[in-house]
Formats: sequence, structure tokens, C-alpha cells
Amino acid sequence: MNRLANFVKERRKEVNLTQEELAERTGVALTVIRKIEQGKTNMNMDKVNLVLSMFGHELAPVDSKQIAE
Repeated sequence: MNRLANFVKERRKEVNLTQEELAERTGVALTVIRKIEQGKTNMNMDKVNLVLSMFGHELAPVDSKQIAE
């Protein structure tokens, strides 16, 4: 599972939301939540950012050389 998938799943569980509840609160389809948590690629970044905004985050470009594993 990738970092985004782990992040969303962990945060969702921390606030005690089901995938269905997160979808409802963020206004995105349940299938989008499932795809994010499954680590699917080729996602609509606007929809991903709607989900991330629920946790006070957003996707943004970064220099991959600055990312430490």
C-alpha cells in the first residue's frame, strides 16, 4: 500500500469514520475512497484533495530528492 493510501485509511480510522461516512462528508463517491485506500493510480487529484482536506492536508508537488524514505 502506498503512503497516500495508508495516510487516508489511518486518519479515517482515527476519527472513527467508515468509508461510507468519509465519502458522504467529503462529497466524493465511495468508489473514490476505496480506490484511494487501495492505492490505485490514475486518480482525479481534485477528488483526492477533497478527501485530504478533511484532515487538513492537500497534494502538492515536491522535489523527490527532498523526500526521505
